Amino acid sequence: MRRNRPAPPKKAHSGHRQVELTVERIGGRGDGLATYEGHPVFVPQTVPGDRVRVKLLGERAGGITAEVLELVEPGPLRAEPGCALFGRCGGCALQHVDDAGYAAWKRDQVETALRRAGVEAPVEAAIRTPEGVRRRATFAAKRAGGKVVLGFNERMSHWIVPVERCLVIDPAIEAVLPALRTTLDAVLPDGPPADVSVAVLDGGLDVLVTGGPAPDLAAREAWAALAEGADLARLSWRAEERAPVEPLAHRRPVFARFGDVAVPVAPGAFLQASPEGEAALVAAAGAALAGAARIIDLFSGAGTFTFPLARKARVHAVEGDGAALDALAAGARGIPGITVERRDLVREPVPAQALNRFDGVLFDPPRAGAARQAEEIARSNVPVVVGVSCNPATFGRDARVLVDGGYRLERVTPVDQFLWSPHVELVGVFRRG
Repeated sequence: MRRNRPAPPKKAHSGHRQVELTVERIGGRGDGLATYEGHPVFVPQTVPGDRVRVKLLGERAGGITAEVLELVEPGPLRAEPGCALFGRCGGCALQHVDDAGYAAWKRDQVETALRRAGVEAPVEAAIRTPEGVRRRATFAAKRAGGKVVLGFNERMSHWIVPVERCLVIDPAIEAVLPALRTTLDAVLPDGPPADVSVAVLDGGLDVLVTGGPAPDLAAREAWAALAEGADLARLSWRAEERAPVEPLAHRRPVFARFGDVAVPVAPGAFLQASPEGEAALVAAAGAALAGAARIIDLFSGAGTFTFPLARKARVHAVEGDGAALDALAAGARGIPGITVERRDLVREPVPAQALNRFDGVLFDPPRAGAARQAEEIARSNVPVVVGVSCNPATFGRDARVLVDGGYRLERVTPVDQFLWSPHVELVGVFRRG
């Protein structure tokens, strides 16, 4: 039998027609969702119950994008955004939602991903980190109108919104922005934008500039003056994301502290977004693996989980990124019970037979998840498995594999360290049988 389906949205919707809609819920990207002629309409910066007059713009992902022209009647979850840049800056998507609605939405993102994957498990309330604690941020910089603009991109745009204050980032990052802007204004020519990543580490601020021309003598002098004047611990440059990093100033050693171990990290190294978020993830994982004497830490990075777990267990850390593993190995010198292995877990997962030597598995893959590694874990007889993820959708897919292999997803703990964004991290605990 042929099913009746709604006709596809008309191109351009009759010259961007204006309609009045009621927002029904918040979608996965943080937009409000309404319905028009049977099709979903994505309405940014709205909440359920908002009655809005919108201009229909075009098609996106099976629906219609819209621009709000007027808020006719506000919904019950609407709140006043705390940042004057909200609505222009693309860093936050949900400051207009009240605390209760926001917390429920973050939890719902995880529940929805599990439901779509056909996995049942209790999802706890999201652990929310405080404002002003994000220890790493990447800004866009571009010369425009004769001067450099430094800030965050507008939502779904290459335009840059100048940022002076930010509710999310560590005040130490905020404080260095004027000096960074002044130096960039002196060295960055017209052309493509550059990215400026700033991280708060043990030892001070670590700055990595990506893009722009290779620094000449004048630029090197300007960067060195910035490092001295702003008391940066380290300042580096690279031509593009995967290019070699060139030091411009290295005034003090810089470390990331995992548990009670100081680990030297490379410029631009991955870190959890905030110490508080990291602590929540580590605590949840550690509680689940309590009592395990031998643990394998898959996608270990530089040791976020390895070192805290090694306080009470022998830990074998496996990671494909050489720089991250070198940092972990350097931090592990003199610590008994930590072993390391370099392995591309996406292409060459640790097989089930090797996993069976361990009492617990922790896996913390990138956003794409751990599809092949999950298959090997599902074939193993390891009694407890902890999955850490920054992508509920791929976690749900991998969880389905483990459940089909005989594991039970005992509980899931969301951790919200990307405040007011659509992103949410989580820790899931699986037990055999």
